Amino acid sequence: MQENFDKRDRAAQFRLRLARAMDQRKMSQSALARTIGVDRSTVSQLLTDTGARLPNAHVVGSCASALGVSADWLLSLSNRPESAAELLASSLTMTEAPRALVDERIFEWHQEAAGYKIRYVPATLPDMLKTRAVLEWEYAPHLGRTADQAIGASEDRLTWMRGAQSDYEIAMPLYEIHSFAHGTGYYDGLPLNVRLDQIDHMLELCEQLYPRMRIYLFDAKRLYSAPVTIFGPLLCVFYAGSHYMAFRDRDRIEVFTRHFDTLVREADLTARHFPTHLRQLRAVISAG
Repeated sequence: MQENFDKRDRAAQFRLRLARAMDQRKMSQSALARTIGVDRSTVSQLLTDTGARLPNAHVVGSCASALGVSADWLLSLSNRPESAAELLASSLTMTEAPRALVDERIFEWHQEAAGYKIRYVPATLPDMLKTRAVLEWEYAPHLGRTADQAIGASEDRLTWMRGAQSDYEIAMPLYEIHSFAHGTGYYDGLPLNVRLDQIDHMLELCEQLYPRMRIYLFDAKRLYSAPVTIFGPLLCVFYAGSHYMAFRDRDRIEVFTRHFDTLVREADLTARHFPTHLRQLRAVISAG
């Protein structure tokens, strides 16, 4: 008996959703009939038949295509009316990533996720932890005469991010912090006094913001991660250099959240040990 009830209920829901989609598209019965290649009486029957039978798959698919909705939605198999192509398009977006400190899009994502835990694998040291001297060294060559203005504006946003009601978990490769401390690789040419001030600044921020901000260091020989930010359950954003690739579908966000949690779980240095490691690095480069 329950099976018969389910079929009748599903058929009634199909009629309601078909009528709603036609109304939203402002499509008449005659117009829908012409579009899907059936008689008008067939469409009328689809809308008024009180039986438990559903139309065949071809008719359902044709109606869905003509009305710009998914067949699953018409059949109450999904609560999202968008087609599969529309769902995919909305779940994956590509956004230009200008060479900027905190561009508009990134700041909007941080504002949207305020209050959620933000998991972050940066491409270099996190901008939100950098001193003005490091920002100027890194960005001034690309910003030209607008560097001072851009850095000033970014500092306000970075301050907002540090003060937002979000927990930040940051995972970085061990070599990144070592390269910075010793001024090698990406940081070649960064003066010693600037590096020492930066380390002091990070130590101060770690003390101020822990446990709301936690930094972990993992061994890139065992683990790898592309630069990525996971904004709670809302979205996951990969940094690809010239563009951001953002996912909003829950399954992908969960996959990359698990990836990040692996980085934290397998970290060689935990958030509690990070300040001690920084102090040791500082002592080494100061003595050298």
